[in-house]
Amino acid sequence: MSPAEVDRILALPADDALEQLIQLRESQWFERKSGRISAKDLAVPLVAMANAEGGCIVVGIHDGNADGVGEERINALRQAAYDFTIPTVRCSTTELSSHDGTILLVIRVAPGEQVHETTKGDVFLRVGDESRRLGFAQRRELEYDRGSAPFDGTIVDAGITDLDREQVVSYQQAIGAKSPEGMLSARDLLTRDGRLTVAAWLLFAARPQSLFPSAVIRVLRYAENDRGTGARMSLYDDGDVRLDGSIPEQITKAAALVTEWVPKVQALAPSGRFEPRPIIPRDVWLEGLVNAVLHRSYSMAGDHIRVEIFPNRIEIENPGRFPGLANPTKPLSISRYARNPRIVRVCSDLGIARELGEGIKRIFEEMRRLGLTDPIYSQTSGSVRLTLSSADALPDDLRATLPTGARTVLDALRVTSRPMSTGQVADLVGIARPTAGRHLQTLRKHGLVVWNGQGPKDPRASWSLH
Repeated sequence: MSPAEVDRILALPADDALEQLIQLRESQWFERKSGRISAKDLAVPLVAMANAEGGCIVVGIHDGNADGVGEERINALRQAAYDFTIPTVRCSTTELSSHDGTILLVIRVAPGEQVHETTKGDVFLRVGDESRRLGFAQRRELEYDRGSAPFDGTIVDAGITDLDREQVVSYQQAIGAKSPEGMLSARDLLTRDGRLTVAAWLLFAARPQSLFPSAVIRVLRYAENDRGTGARMSLYDDGDVRLDGSIPEQITKAAALVTEWVPKVQALAPSGRFEPRPIIPRDVWLEGLVNAVLHRSYSMAGDHIRVEIFPNRIEIENPGRFPGLANPTKPLSISRYARNPRIVRVCSDLGIARELGEGIKRIFEEMRRLGLTDPIYSQTSGSVRLTLSSADALPDDLRATLPTGARTVLDALRVTSRPMSTGQVADLVGIARPTAGRHLQTLRKHGLVVWNGQGPKDPRASWSLH
């Protein structure tokens, strides 16, 4: 679900909007609360959303039903941000009334310019559909990166008429805004005094590089696994391309070019045939590319995003370090943090970014599913690099001892990514059932697969990856 879906629903007649808000899945940008919630408790999601990318809270829905907000409680809930958050969370509140008199409060929360906390001193962060309380170290990470207002919310020396009209109108229609100004305001792309922000310029200018020359993606393709230097440089003659345009345009262009350039290998496909497959799955490198574009530091002039394609790996590097005290050697432990909250939210509306803030987790899961080595994150004093290697995760000595047929069976289980019976494995690989069983037992002996069943003759027994 994207933030635009909430906007489309709220633009409907009140009764229709109420019905759909009850059914709508909670997400990074949307949460429901009972009309009985106290103003003090309402401060928790207010703080959590302000510390992330903002969002919308609808008060008056509980457990699949509209319990409404009593008129005697409306004023206290409207003042929750003033009374129970420090510094005060910036938000706006409107009322939605159905024909039977049920009143909902719709609270739109803007992304914060510094770290917000409740009056109890607790800091929360919106992650997926949860408001997570941050521990001491996590709080320090957030404070480190929110020491000043996010750069994407600062002013640029340009006006709305300088934006690309076609892109502006397309997005305006997508979220149901009545005017370009209304659209920009709804996504906090204008400052409080109505001036254009960096985010608006990077997202909707025909050529944002006129103000931010380094806001480009550079894709490079090498013939060898080493870059080489001087006369020995292995860069293809036509293997260095710079892609400009708005952020959505850059991502689209870069994705098309990487798809064309990434090396292919013959690998077992779900069809049971060997077919060409990129050395790194598209979902993996695309997630890495999108993360680089959305979370890079646009305030760092003179550097750009680089996607380097080698015969055995892909490396993606972007300006800007991981947040605060995050440890790049333990990427799965890094908390969600949007360096550019306005950019992230718009790209989520456009279907470019997913909402759960778990891109790193998805990258690891997909690489492991195919049996490839884990991604490697590293950082310099001013950048983060993601290395995606096509090397098999199995140790060389173990892989060398496995029969060819056993390796093929292992690849089949990786490709399907679901439990399979011995017969299903045999059919997929194109071998006899006893042969498949023998290979599966070999893999089981090495701890690579697990047998799931109640007994030797269990007809529902299956094999799955360890």
